[in-house]
Amino acid sequence: TMRSIFLFLLNLCFVFSVLFIWVMLLYQFFLTLGGFLWRQKCRKEERELEKREIELPGVSILIPARNEELVIDQTIRRMLEFDYPSDRMEVIVINDGSTDRTGEIISSWASKDKRIRLFDIPKEESGQGKSAALNKALKVTRFEAVAIFDADNIPERDSLKRLCRSLVADPKLAAVTGKFRAYNRNQTLLTRLVNLESIVFQWTVQAGRWYFLKISALPGTNFVIWKRVVERLGGWDQQALTEDTELTFRIYEHPGLYIKFLPTAVTWEQEPERLKVWVRQRTRWARGNLYIISKYARRIFQRKPRSTAIELINLLYLYYLFIFAILFSDLAFVLSLFGLVHIRVIGPYFELWILAVCLYVLEVMLALSFEREDSFSNLFVAVIAYLTYTKLWVFIVLRSFWFEYIRKESRAWDKTQRVEVGPRTN
Repeated sequence: TMRSIFLFLLNLCFVFSVLFIWVMLLYQFFLTLGGFLWRQKCRKEERELEKREIELPGVSILIPARNEELVIDQTIRRMLEFDYPSDRMEVIVINDGSTDRTGEIISSWASKDKRIRLFDIPKEESGQGKSAALNKALKVTRFEAVAIFDADNIPERDSLKRLCRSLVADPKLAAVTGKFRAYNRNQTLLTRLVNLESIVFQWTVQAGRWYFLKISALPGTNFVIWKRVVERLGGWDQQALTEDTELTFRIYEHPGLYIKFLPTAVTWEQEPERLKVWVRQRTRWARGNLYIISKYARRIFQRKPRSTAIELINLLYLYYLFIFAILFSDLAFVLSLFGLVHIRVIGPYFELWILAVCLYVLEVMLALSFEREDSFSNLFVAVIAYLTYTKLWVFIVLRSFWFEYIRKESRAWDKTQRVEVGPRTN
């Protein structure tokens, strides 16, 4: 009967949901161990590089800025404090049609220090997104390496030197990316949850994959890349809302080129403090990744390049199988509480759920221990994250599906709203 078929499919989907969730949890745990191993190896590599005499490359720092008057002053100040030869660096701050005091603040700094250059995008050409701003500014860069920082960044003084030193030391590297941290991580519960997410992402997905697979992804900030590589690839894709991830894919389409994750090169950035701002930012990220999946989907069936296929499989699993497994398992759980459905497949599902929570919290605490933030309060926040924050990501993915495939809205750049910079808490 139709009811029997429905119940069979329901139970089958539930079992597969549990399987998909556990595959992701075990994969993340495996990567967390890789993150620990890379942390140890990276320290050794850094000590060896410090002993070598390496000529640092000239580097052009690009900072896209659109209505960033609340943060841009402190960011420029920190750029000038880099422990880097002053004659080997320039800071190009891109004023992308700002209507506040951003341009005025940049001009003031440019008049004081010749390393600062104001790059004004005309009003009629402005507001086309970060990719467009970077492509325009790239044409006026003077040096062979390019560094990207967001307008809210407060990098550590040795961050640029560490990035560039690693880039020069290995001829196979197209780029080197550092680590980002949240300087406002203790402001609200949301920023504490985002802090946990960013730490886990970097010490699992970034560090773990680099250790085991020699794969890592460009973030939106705190990385250096050879200018010739960007030019060879045709610049940043102006249709991509996640221009960093899209450029990562094109780099890995060229065998022999790598992106290294260097956790010792640190920048501090501002995370959204209000849920509304977070939802808009994460929806942009999710839509950007859906665009990448559709653009590169055929690469999965190609034997080469291997790295691109692995990246695609990772995105497909995360945005389709894993998210919808969480959605279905939660829905089945709620419906079963009201007696509307019955899972008839015999299994220790409650015990598996408890184990899943424990494994998730263990992964989070291991990653936090690498930053010496494995406190009892963060243990409590990790449990809250499993019950709430991870579920919010289901909403974000569904929301991005709605805008991307149902309403088919144009991919307009949505700048993250800033708050005024306060004292650092790191």
